[in-house]
Amino acid sequence: MSKDLNSPFRTKTVEQSIRDTEEPEHALRKSLSAWDLTVFGVGVIIGTGIFVLTGIAARNNAGPATALAFVAAGIVCALAALCYAEFASTVPVAGSAYTFSYASIGELPAWIIGWDLVLEFALGTAVVAVGWSGYVRHLMSTNLGWDMPAALSGPDAGGTFDLFAFLLVLVLTAILVVGTKLSARITAIVVAIKVTVVLLVIIGGLFFIKADNYSPFIPPAQPQEAGSGLHAPLVQLMFGYAPTNFGVMGIFTAASLIFFAFIGFDVVATAAEETRNPQRDMPRGILGSLIICTVLYVAVTLVVTGMQKYTEMSPSAPLAEAFKSVNQPFFAGAISLGASVGLITVCMILLLGQTRVFFAMSRDGLLPRVFSVTHPKYRTPYRATLLLGGIIAVVAGFTSLEKLAELVNIGTLFAFVVVALGVIVLRRTRPDLHRAFRTPWVPFVPIVSIAASLWLMLNLPAETWIRFGIWMAIGFVVYFLYGRSHSRLGQSGQDAKY
Repeated sequence: MSKDLNSPFRTKTVEQSIRDTEEPEHALRKSLSAWDLTVFGVGVIIGTGIFVLTGIAARNNAGPATALAFVAAGIVCALAALCYAEFASTVPVAGSAYTFSYASIGELPAWIIGWDLVLEFALGTAVVAVGWSGYVRHLMSTNLGWDMPAALSGPDAGGTFDLFAFLLVLVLTAILVVGTKLSARITAIVVAIKVTVVLLVIIGGLFFIKADNYSPFIPPAQPQEAGSGLHAPLVQLMFGYAPTNFGVMGIFTAASLIFFAFIGFDVVATAAEETRNPQRDMPRGILGSLIICTVLYVAVTLVVTGMQKYTEMSPSAPLAEAFKSVNQPFFAGAISLGASVGLITVCMILLLGQTRVFFAMSRDGLLPRVFSVTHPKYRTPYRATLLLGGIIAVVAGFTSLEKLAELVNIGTLFAFVVVALGVIVLRRTRPDLHRAFRTPWVPFVPIVSIAASLWLMLNLPAETWIRFGIWMAIGFVVYFLYGRSHSRLGQSGQDAKY
């Protein structure tokens, strides 16, 4: 192709991306190790998924075979993780899928995925903050007999402003401004508490398992009630296929639901630029955190469905209620406390991921460059962090995000598709690059990853696709009105490749 500097598909070479990280005013401090990255991954993955979705999936979709659904969802994530690991070790630059796309597919696709990730991480942070607030209010009411004033309980509780969610985001914003190493230490402490609670469930629950509760392990298939209108899964509207409850297909239906439980491992890739040895540590952090969490998920599911019949499981607090059903209130209280503490790290790491994507887009000129200046002492993108933290705090305080939460899922899956496609493209266009980690069986693994991610996306409601499409349309307008003309690559033409 001709080297047309006006092309929206101009690519930024890996070498130029790495050189940009060396500019003193726009450089991040390299302070993270493989252990820090693994802790970040475990910290963001283990959240509401393991504490809530287990009961919903077991009761409505797969019964005890929900454990197999976690395996299926874990495989989909593992396929994507292999692609992320190759990119993160080859292009150790902040921005995750945005940066990877810029180096392989082009500027416009990179902008689209960056715009998508900003939405995904912002909504994810706000939703988790609101969920954490709910846990804290419940614990205070149950154990201390103190109820939050209605006006400060948030829209989801019938109030006006969610004070706890607002304050949580502000505190975490301040921590991230001070530095990622500090946030890594706080995350390590909270993850230790969270993993202890999970192990408590596994070990303590083993003594209360009844073999009869596993029968049948895969309940007989039942037709799922068809959705209607825009509330129906897109796959139903397109192909007339209605998902099945229970049976073998029910396992995959459950996998589409509990995929939420794995969202977050890709956030590890956003910290590539702040890693001391990214070529070695990024693959370890991404794959290590995913493997640890999958094993814990499967073990917890097997224990809980063995303690209580799947038809009787609580859809809102399955782990705590399972212990209540066997007269173990201490375990139930410990689980609720662990869930509330654990959500803090989920919120913080999602916020970290969003600020790094925003920072990378700003450094490239696609967003105002003022947000890519790092703090003179802490070497963190403090302006982007303060801006986004303030906006998300307000959103979490005033907004009910139940419907918008599904956008987090579709945004993540879309990123998986783009990263897998990018691996195939970069293998063809830059076979000379040193790859510390190589995705096996290319292009087979990336193609399977794309197909699996698209299948899960098709199982989301049509209204979610419409909201996602509107956000993407806004992104196109912003790019062509601002990003394209302010792009550093477009202005200089340095290292452009077509």
